[in-house]
Amino acid sequence: MPTMHALRPLIPLFIAAGILLAGNGLQGTLVALRGSAEGFSTTLIGLIGTGYFAGFMAGSLLVPHLLRAVGHIRVFCSMAALAASASLLLVLWVDPIAWFALRTLSGLCFVCLFASIDSWINSGVSNDIRAKVLSIYRLIDLGCVTGSQYLIPFFGFEGVTIFAVMTIMVMVSLVPISLADRSNPKPPPEMSFSVFNVWRISPVAATGCIIIGLTNSTFRIIGPVYAESIGMSIASVATFMSAGIVGGVVLQYPLGWLSDRYDRRIVLIVATAGAALAGIFITTFAGTSENLNYLGIFLFGAFSLPLYSLSAAQANDHAKSGEFVQIAAGLGFFWSAGAMVGPLAASALMEIGGPSILFTFTSAVHASLIFFTLWRMRARAAVPVAQRRRFAMLIKTSPMMMKITRRSSNGNGS
Repeated sequence: MPTMHALRPLIPLFIAAGILLAGNGLQGTLVALRGSAEGFSTTLIGLIGTGYFAGFMAGSLLVPHLLRAVGHIRVFCSMAALAASASLLLVLWVDPIAWFALRTLSGLCFVCLFASIDSWINSGVSNDIRAKVLSIYRLIDLGCVTGSQYLIPFFGFEGVTIFAVMTIMVMVSLVPISLADRSNPKPPPEMSFSVFNVWRISPVAATGCIIIGLTNSTFRIIGPVYAESIGMSIASVATFMSAGIVGGVVLQYPLGWLSDRYDRRIVLIVATAGAALAGIFITTFAGTSENLNYLGIFLFGAFSLPLYSLSAAQANDHAKSGEFVQIAAGLGFFWSAGAMVGPLAASALMEIGGPSILFTFTSAVHASLIFFTLWRMRARAAVPVAQRRRFAMLIKTSPMMMKITRRSSNGNGS
């Protein structure tokens, strides 16, 4: 465990990150529930969710330039102000087109906010404690995103109160950042970016991230609508979403441990099969039973949320020196592309076939990744374990790769 002396300067950043993660996790569930109550169709809710991921993609490309131009503190303060304004406008301007635009703005703001904090934290720790510090960060991530779900049944989602609380959370995150006794980290270096080069390095990883974007974003955006449509109360919807998020952490380390010792693609196939079977279980057996749905979504999260980390590791096995940052950006781009399509496609299918088709969709998408990976295993041999270990320290100490690992534990890249 890192010493208190090493952690003390990071405490304000952890506090700010926790508040932001809670607010972002709250917003995704709240928009789905309030949109349904306002009479928005499931397809419209999916389209609004797509807006968030479009903003996320644009922000991923924009934030390095912003950080280089004005620095971390100014980027954080400006984006927090915009994100808070967008949060409050959601309740002041209840219109699907307006919500799409506001969620797009939120996606852009939040990716800039999290990138600022992630790079700031990584610049303040040494390599010998980096993984330990970021493990604490992931625990904060899990606790805050899970806990924020229960603010919805506590305050309700019908009025202005919950939106005001969400806005306050974003604004309050400015306080620890502004008062922290820390110098502004150095701006990031110039980074070349080529989507086609990332695909060439690892088609399995690129395809995996698209598939993960399709399925995990669908869970985060359309999951609350599914839970409500089968008769769950607001408190039960919060528990349903939290069960999936908690499940995502349970197998994160064991699956990574196995992939370090065997062909990563085999572990990726096993995890993907587990996610597909969990979706089939929910569709076939869970019905309207709350306990069976809790079990099913826990298993779904346990197998599906670690897939990003496995895909990222597979890509970096084939990386050359100097390609790690490009891979991190490229995989994030592929994930965002899938995340833009997933909620919209799933919501349209739910309009036709009812709520149970949601996890039929995720199972079918996961199955396609299994077949593609099996096909690629015939085209390229696995990277030997000894060679992977030569990359281990580079991957573990890369800020962008640690950022990927953290994000995969909550499934939104939020």
